[in-house]
Amino acid sequence: MNTPNIVKKINSYERLMRLDKPIGILLLLWPTLWALLIASAGKPDWIIVLIFVTGTVLMRSAGCVMNDIADSQYDGLVERTKNRPLPNKEVTKKEAYGLALGLSIAAFGLVCLLNTLTIQLSVLALFLALTYPLTKRFFVMPQAYLGVAFGFGIPMAFAAIGNSVPIVAWLLLLANVFWAIAYDTEYAMVDREDDLKIGIKSSAITFGRFDVVAIMLCYGATLLLLGIVGYQLKLSFAYYTGLALAGAVAVYHFYLIRDRMRTKCFQAFLGNNWFGLFVFYGLLAHYLINAY
Repeated sequence: MNTPNIVKKINSYERLMRLDKPIGILLLLWPTLWALLIASAGKPDWIIVLIFVTGTVLMRSAGCVMNDIADSQYDGLVERTKNRPLPNKEVTKKEAYGLALGLSIAAFGLVCLLNTLTIQLSVLALFLALTYPLTKRFFVMPQAYLGVAFGFGIPMAFAAIGNSVPIVAWLLLLANVFWAIAYDTEYAMVDREDDLKIGIKSSAITFGRFDVVAIMLCYGATLLLLGIVGYQLKLSFAYYTGLALAGAVAVYHFYLIRDRMRTKCFQAFLGNNWFGLFVFYGLLAHYLINAY
């Protein structure tokens, strides 16, 4: 294979892993960073942070590859996905399976540097990540399953730092489930017409004309659960300022999605990076203030 073809193939692999679209990595990363900060009382081991950040990139990439393998017969029929590497025949299924396997092995190798409980939880995390694409065939709310899969770095972070998974970790995970339903419903609203044609399940279809209301209720549930976490941990005003800013992002998203325009719904989906970032900033500010 000559150099131009190698470069072209690498580019196809990069797009298959969605490295050109980092929003998915960020939506996985923010809840994990929340958990790492809380579990360590604001003083995480930077080696553990590096392991989780790298593992997040690897597992999100593996999940994207498996998603495209599972959806390969449908992606060519959907306007937004018809130019992906698999339906375009830029990458074979055999190559895609090999890539997903390599990424998963690399991620598991990193986890093996941590304690036994974290390793055990990582097996379940891998199962959730690889089976999520299948839920779109039969589960009317695959976004809820996605929330568990995307948020499983939370209990793993607590396990890695404290060798236990306290109730606050499960509250954070539940908050992430509601957040994932909110942002992924915004995403699903973009593809709703195509999904109806090809028989794919999504929360946007399930909620129907109540989709906007459901999204806002999920944002509200996310913020409520994060508020309960703050109350239980006796976090300071700085944390709640972060939640207020995240709430402002959610309100802005209402104005974006209320007319259900595809471009605005996708803009709202992308804006969830700010929601996660503000919660992180609130936590970071709390621990920095308390350190002095």
